[in-house]
Amino acid sequence: MDEPNVKELVKEKYGQAAQRVQAGGSSCCGSQTASGCADPITSNLYDASQASQIPDTALNASLGCGNPTALAKLGPGEIVLDLGSGGGIDVLLSARRVGPAGKAYGLDMTDEMLALANENKRKAGIENVEFLKGEIENIPLPDNSVDVIISNCVINLSADKDRVFREALRVLKPGGRFAVSDVVTRGDIPPEIRKSVLMWVGCVAGALEENEYRSKLRSAGFEQVDIEPTRIYRLEDARACLTDSGIDPDAIAPHVDWKFMSAFVRAVKPAAGASCCGPTCCK
Repeated sequence: MDEPNVKELVKEKYGQAAQRVQAGGSSCCGSQTASGCADPITSNLYDASQASQIPDTALNASLGCGNPTALAKLGPGEIVLDLGSGGGIDVLLSARRVGPAGKAYGLDMTDEMLALANENKRKAGIENVEFLKGEIENIPLPDNSVDVIISNCVINLSADKDRVFREALRVLKPGGRFAVSDVVTRGDIPPEIRKSVLMWVGCVAGALEENEYRSKLRSAGFEQVDIEPTRIYRLEDARACLTDSGIDPDAIAPHVDWKFMSAFVRAVKPAAGASCCGPTCCK
């Protein structure tokens, strides 16, 4: 699928999710139970103490695969950028951690999500937050302006990940940190299997193989690259959804079990004056 089609599909999916939340529902794209979303990728990512810090509509709008705010080290006064910020949950949580002297930016290309995020900002009463409209392949911030980049299950949706990584490196300050949650794969997965699993949950569609992820970050100019699995998915997690879609889960089991996972991806932009191979890391 080409890049324009990917972007339009993502806009449609996330716009509809925002509208469901504004109407009092959930953004959950998988199966649901009486207590909420039952999708093992998107459910139970935030603990009670975090949930109490933000409006319900921010939590309900989450379509992430992890909790980068729990794993990224954020300090008072730092500048944080969330790529694909959706309803703003990770931006609002980050803003509280960096305090009034810091700032949290959220970047999203979907008007409906931006509207929801700004409403959640108003409800939360947090001032050191700004939501920007734009694409993660073209970040509307200057060079060397951000201390930490976070993201929650969004980079895998991009059709041009190399450009995303180059842009992330550009806007990070020397020594800045890349600390994102994302879906990655382990080992080879045939294209037809990827297409089948896409019917389970869209966020696995463009997931990179873990070694390719490392390679692309290093090629962009990052160092200290590390990938830490946080959830590894089993076929049983997708059985009901695949069956409902007319796919035989047992037929694809060998290609799916233990091969899709949420992971925390860390990397660092080289410090000023350090040797590097990326196009912008020595600016």
